[in-house]
Amino acid sequence: MSKADEIFVSNIKDILENGVWDTDCCVRPKWSDGTSAHTVKKFGIVNRYDLREEFPVLTIRRTFFKSCVNELLWIWQKKSNNIKDLNSKIWNQWADENGSIGKAYGYQLGLKHKYAEGEFDQVDRVLYDLKHNPASRRIMTNIYNFEDLHAMNLYPCAYSMTFNVSGDTLNGILNQRSNDMLTANNWNVAQYAVLLHMFAQVSGLKAGELVHVIADAHIYDRHVPIVKEIIEMPRRKAPVLKIDQSVKNFYDFTADSFSLEGYECNEKKYDIPVAE
Repeated sequence: MSKADEIFVSNIKDILENGVWDTDCCVRPKWSDGTSAHTVKKFGIVNRYDLREEFPVLTIRRTFFKSCVNELLWIWQKKSNNIKDLNSKIWNQWADENGSIGKAYGYQLGLKHKYAEGEFDQVDRVLYDLKHNPASRRIMTNIYNFEDLHAMNLYPCAYSMTFNVSGDTLNGILNQRSNDMLTANNWNVAQYAVLLHMFAQVSGLKAGELVHVIADAHIYDRHVPIVKEIIEMPRRKAPVLKIDQSVKNFYDFTADSFSLEGYECNEKKYDIPVAE
């Protein structure tokens, strides 16, 4: 059985049984009909995924892996903030008439900064340090730039990664201020597991642990019946992540460089409303 399933089900049950509702609060998110989108939440959830054991993807609900990787590459490789560079429509509702989501996500990763060793953007600085300073405790990224928040169409949810090399193993911590557990939890986990594998492969390292820290882990009111159904679905064995081992440069990866071998899952399609 997939450990990602076990972790997800444990999180959901904990939130439903012990979480706090915000129904007595004035909240920002709204449903398409204008109704306030309330949530039940838990504060400070920490999950650990050992990528040496298996790839952390749900089997109780399909995670659309190819779209997941496409978005990851859009942000971390293309460093784009325009939906015209993305091979899906998941960001359309936050884009302006020109396709821009503002100074968010990939835009922040692509900004160059000065260091003693030269000028790097955040991604290239990670790549440099993994090869030249693997013992560093400063290998990290952060896209929650307060100076530019006013120009972002959506504030970053998953906002920072901290990388740590232990021997020949690359570990990472993903910090997330807010996580819609039904629509985005495993999507983010699968993405950053792939990212850790990418950085490890091009740096001559092995992917180790991904630690996911969520400040506000929540379930929307209209999602409760769906998650209750999903967590009762049969659980299957986790698939195996296959990566094109010939890729040695981070920028040479494509969505076709990755596949999930033996991915069997619940194929039911759910009509999931998204709060804005």
